[in-house]
Amino acid sequence: MILAVDIGNTETVIGLFDDLDPVRTWRLATDPKRTADEIALTLSGLLAAADVDGYESPERLVIASVVPVLNRSWAGAGDRLGAGTEFLTGTSPIPIRLDVERPAEVGADRIANTLAAATLFEANTIVVDLGTATTFDCISAEGVFLGGVIAPGPLALDQLTRATAQLPKVELSAPSRVIGRNTLDCLRSGGFYTVVDGIDGIVRRILDEWEPEAPMVAATGGLAEVVGRHCRTVERIEPALTITGLAIADRYLSGEVTL
Repeated sequence: MILAVDIGNTETVIGLFDDLDPVRTWRLATDPKRTADEIALTLSGLLAAADVDGYESPERLVIASVVPVLNRSWAGAGDRLGAGTEFLTGTSPIPIRLDVERPAEVGADRIANTLAAATLFEANTIVVDLGTATTFDCISAEGVFLGGVIAPGPLALDQLTRATAQLPKVELSAPSRVIGRNTLDCLRSGGFYTVVDGIDGIVRRILDEWEPEAPMVAATGGLAEVVGRHCRTVERIEPALTITGLAIADRYLSGEVTL
């Protein structure tokens, strides 16, 4: 089994995979100050609590990171667990192509999404990834990353309430009705539908430019289920798409499959 690790700016998503089947998944807060020992102890505790029959320790960690300061600590944690560590990058030997002006700037999470979409869907796809930012990855059926959009994410609601003295903090969730009758409900409605309608609006603009065959739209990320089912343009909700892309990448990075 392997551990697929998606290190984001706010959360780190970890999946224990048996081939391409996620056996367990976890979400941890991303802390740039964590040491290799701390990460290794956390992983050991999670894996012990998972209590998976026939499992002892991961063979490898395959990692997509957009927080470079943590890469050394995660590599060290893999060493302490007795597991090899591979980082997914734009130069990794996987069957995708980055057809953009500056391929080196494409985040590893977007590379994993591209590989997952091309492998699992085999169709033109827009992957809407709801993380710290909301990214829109435009991916051809042949596994070509065509570019996309980076928009403010759901955390913009937190920034609004922190910047104002009298607005209470609210969790992003679907309101019972659009028109709020108190401050809390007004905030909940405004925050939620700003995200939902922002996604639908950007997807529609992408569709206006996409030729020749219209893509399928899939939502992923921690808030994919909360937000995605309220978006009129989203057709599939795949919360584990990024780490599944990492599990697919492991086949190539480990030499199990060659190009």
